[in-house]
Amino acid sequence: MLVDITIEDLGVIRRSTAEFSTGLTVLTGETGAGKTMVVTGLRLLAGGRADASRVRDGAKKAVVEGRFASDAQAVADIVEEAGGNADENGEYIAARSLAAGGRSKAYLGGRAVPAATLSTFASELITVHGQNDQLRLLAPDQQLSAVDRSDGMIAPLLDDYQASFRTWRDLAKDYRRRTEARRELAQEVDRLQFALREISEVDPQPGEDVELQEQIKRLQDVDTLRESAATALAAIDGAEGYAEDEPASTLLGQATAALQSSEDKDLARLGAQLGEITSQLGDISGELGMFLSDLPADPNQLEHSLRRQQDLKSLTRKYAEDIDGVLAWRDDAAAKLETMDTSAEALEELKKKVKEAEKEAVGKAAALTKARRKAAEKLGASVTDELHGLAMPNSELTVALNETKYSKTGADEVEFQLNGKPLASAASGGELSRVMLALEVVLAHAGGATMVFDEVDAGVGGRAAVEIGRRLARLAVHNQVIVVTHLPQVAAYADSHLHVAKDKFTSGVSDLSEEERVEELARMLAGLDDTATGRAHAQELFDRAQTEVEGFRASSPL
Repeated sequence: MLVDITIEDLGVIRRSTAEFSTGLTVLTGETGAGKTMVVTGLRLLAGGRADASRVRDGAKKAVVEGRFASDAQAVADIVEEAGGNADENGEYIAARSLAAGGRSKAYLGGRAVPAATLSTFASELITVHGQNDQLRLLAPDQQLSAVDRSDGMIAPLLDDYQASFRTWRDLAKDYRRRTEARRELAQEVDRLQFALREISEVDPQPGEDVELQEQIKRLQDVDTLRESAATALAAIDGAEGYAEDEPASTLLGQATAALQSSEDKDLARLGAQLGEITSQLGDISGELGMFLSDLPADPNQLEHSLRRQQDLKSLTRKYAEDIDGVLAWRDDAAAKLETMDTSAEALEELKKKVKEAEKEAVGKAAALTKARRKAAEKLGASVTDELHGLAMPNSELTVALNETKYSKTGADEVEFQLNGKPLASAASGGELSRVMLALEVVLAHAGGATMVFDEVDAGVGGRAAVEIGRRLARLAVHNQVIVVTHLPQVAAYADSHLHVAKDKFTSGVSDLSEEERVEELARMLAGLDDTATGRAHAQELFDRAQTEVEGFRASSPL
C-alpha cells in the first residue's frame, strides 16, 4: 500500500505531504487547487512520462517521493535487483525528480534507477485509473487480460498453453529455416566437414605449437649447446683429449680430503663445506651427461619439426590464434554440425515433431478457450449487475469471444460490448468510467492492491454518484482506494478525507477531521457550507454513508 507521498514544486503545490491509510481516501478541493497534481505525482512514481511544464513556475525542479509498504516477494526482488533496500521500517521509498529543463531522474530504495524500473516496481503495488487509463480499456489485449484475471483457473491453463506454443513456434521456425535455406545449410555442412577433416588429418595436440617452438629453437642451436655442455663436463670430470690439468672433480676431491683430515676445527668446517660443493658438482655433472644424451642426433629432426610447425600454422591461420583455440573451434563445429542435418530423413523427422507440437498446442488452446468462454459469460453478467447498481439499469455488458490466429495469448480475441455494440462506440465518458469501476469491483478478488481513481465520477450525479460511492467503499474493504472527486456523495463514503486548498499562488494538502469533513461536504453541496441547512444536509449524508461503510466491513469476510 501507499503510506505517504511528498510533493515539492509540482504544479501549484510548493511543498506538501499526504499520509494515506487503508480503506477509501478521497481528495477534494476547489477547481484549480491542484487535486490532480497528487495523481500526477503518483504517475511519476509509477514511471510515467515526465513533462517539464509540470514544474512550478520559478522552481528549478519538481520532486515527488512516495513510501510503499509491501511484504510481497516480487516487490522485494525488484528492489534488490535494482541495488536498493527497504528503510528502517521495512518500507520502500520511490522518488522522481523533474528539472525545469526537462531532465528527469528516478530513485528506488536509495539507488538511482531507470524510470522503467519504477514502472515495474509500481505495477506490483498500484494501479492508476484516469481518463487515459479508461481509454486503454478499449484495447482488445486489455479486455482479454480482464477476462483472464476474472477466473483463477485461467492462469495455469495459459501458462501451460504458452509453454507448448513456444515449443511449436521454435520447431516450426527451425523447420522453415532448414527448408528455405537447405542449399545454404548443405554448403555450411560441407564447409564444416572439410574443416573437421583438415584438423583431424593434422591431429594437433593441446599446447603442441608452444612445445614445438621451443624444440625447434633447441634444434637450431644444438651444435652450440653440445659444445658448451661437453666443455663444461670435461672441465668437471675430465674427458679424452682434455689432459692439460686435473679435472675439477679430482682437484676438489683432493682439497676436500686434505681439509677433512685436519684436526683443526676451522679447516674441518671448510672441508665439510667443500664436500657439499663437491656433491653439487657431481649432480651438475650427471645432469650435463643427461642433457648431452638427450640432444637430438638425427640431422633430419629439425626439418621434420619445421614441417610440423607449418602444418600447425595452416590451422591457426584459418581457425584460431593458437592450437588450443583450434581444438575449441573444432569441438564447437562438431556440435553445430550435429544440429544441421539436412537430409530428407532429418527434415521429415523434424516435420513430424512440428505436427505433434502443433497438435498439443491446439489442444491446450481449445481448453483455454473453453475456460475463457465460461469466464467471459460470468464476467459480463457480474459487470452488468454492477452497472445496474451504478444507475445504468438498461445497460448490459457482453464479453464476446472470437477466434483469431494462434499467438502467445491463445487463439481468442475479446470484445466488450455494451448493449450489443462495441464499448468504444456505445459508451460515453461517464459510462466508460462506470464500466471501469464495475470491472474493478468484480475483479477485486483477494484484495491488497492500491487503486487510484481520477475522474471516475466524470459526468455523473444524483443516484449514480451515490452508487459509485458505495462501490468504491466496498472495493476499499480489502484494498487501498484513493479517489479524486468533486462529488459529495462519493466523498461521504471515505475512511479518510484529504483536502487540497489553494492559498494565492500555491496549494497544500490537509487531512480533515470529522467536523471539517462535514463542512467540506456542505461546500461541495452547491456551496452550502455557510448555511445551517447545508451543514445539516451534509451531516445526514455523511452519517448515512458511514453507517453503510460499517455494514460493508461487518458483512465482508476477513
